[in-house]
Amino acid sequence: MKKWLAVFGVAALVAAPPTSRAEEITRFTPLKAEQLTPPQKAWADMIAVPPRNAKFTAPPYRAYIRSPDLAPRLSALSDYLRWNTSLPPRLSELAILITARQWTAQYEWFAHYPLALKGELDPKVADAIAAGKRPDNMRDDEAALYDLVTALYRDRKVTDPVYKAALEKFGERGIMDIIGIIGYYDLVSMTLITMQAGAPNDSVPPLPALSK
Repeated sequence: MKKWLAVFGVAALVAAPPTSRAEEITRFTPLKAEQLTPPQKAWADMIAVPPRNAKFTAPPYRAYIRSPDLAPRLSALSDYLRWNTSLPPRLSELAILITARQWTAQYEWFAHYPLALKGELDPKVADAIAAGKRPDNMRDDEAALYDLVTALYRDRKVTDPVYKAALEKFGERGIMDIIGIIGYYDLVSMTLITMQAGAPNDSVPPLPALSK
């Protein structure tokens, strides 16, 4: 059984079952069902059904629920960006992994690494991103997406060759879908970092720290 110390004011010794990581929740502590307002309960019920099957006590939802007017707007945007864009899961999950790496958002990486592999992204591509490297042997559409997203994050501009490659692979709608995905998952990453949400277990290797 793993044990670790989480320090916030007073240290507390927390025990976790095997293969799980304990977490002393001190920010956005989970609300109980009886504490929910009618708008909060309505949203909690909405996200509990397929395909999301989410619990309002889990990250990032336990933070979203604090703003019941914002929460349904965020989940509606998420519904489109996760399941209804013009991109296949292999590419949309690649964009999410790049965003998780950009922020070193461990919970986001933990959640989406398996989804990327399920979407048939080569594990070597995902592992290179985790290491902060440009992956070798990407498919042409993966390279176009990677270069577009990296240009936005690193260079704060998109050159004509990068734009042209993305346009040829995705069209204008696809480019906007990519921008939407990374923009939304920037928000998710910031939420997870603010609430100090770490990966719940060690089933996915964590993102290593990168030199600045």
